[in-house]
Amino acid sequence: MTAPEHGGRPARPAIKICGLTQAHDAALAESLGAGYLGGILAGGPRLLSDEQWSEVLGPPRPGVRRVAVFGELDPDELIRRARRIGCDIAQWHGDPTPAAVREVAAAGVIVWPVLRVEGTQLPPDAWALATHARALVLDAKVVGQLGGTGVPLDWAALADDVERWRRDRPACSLVLAGGLHAENVERAIALLRPQIVDVSSGVEAAPGRKDPARLRAFFHAVQGATV
Repeated sequence: MTAPEHGGRPARPAIKICGLTQAHDAALAESLGAGYLGGILAGGPRLLSDEQWSEVLGPPRPGVRRVAVFGELDPDELIRRARRIGCDIAQWHGDPTPAAVREVAAAGVIVWPVLRVEGTQLPPDAWALATHARALVLDAKVVGQLGGTGVPLDWAALADDVERWRRDRPACSLVLAGGLHAENVERAIALLRPQIVDVSSGVEAAPGRKDPARLRAFFHAVQGATV
């Protein structure tokens, strides 16, 4: 099931499997029903080159969106690389500004800025970033790391702020990342009601290598049905 990127709130969120480094893991995730597949171009143990990203994620096709995860780039470089690899969505870490997100969106690139959150309130930029983005990714802020930390947010404490943001920015979808796995994702969904849940380390046997049993357990927890 793929969640809409504009408005609406599906009964169950779509699933994004990120940190993919092997084509067979991407194929398994897609077969289980992933709406989004992500490959990382921003550093870390799951880093892919642009060429590897294209090999692992494959060509454009119906039913799944291929997400390129970028780090600290200026808007022109992000636009150039996103067009070069032909990604469906550019997920942008590195604390992009609302003005930078507007510039990328104006160039025709679908962009998901990542907002790193610490504490119990959304940073003020949550509202400004959502003005020009199709979706906003919430991840935990960990000093010295851009993302993919495996650290969960305080979902209960953030719930009121997220609901207020949702009312104010109904055209922007919420992507929830940070420390999700099969044992906690149902609670996260119940508290924050994201349109998309984003998992990487929570379904791995080792960095960049997905565990089929953990993948299936995660899909089961989100979808509420055996897969």
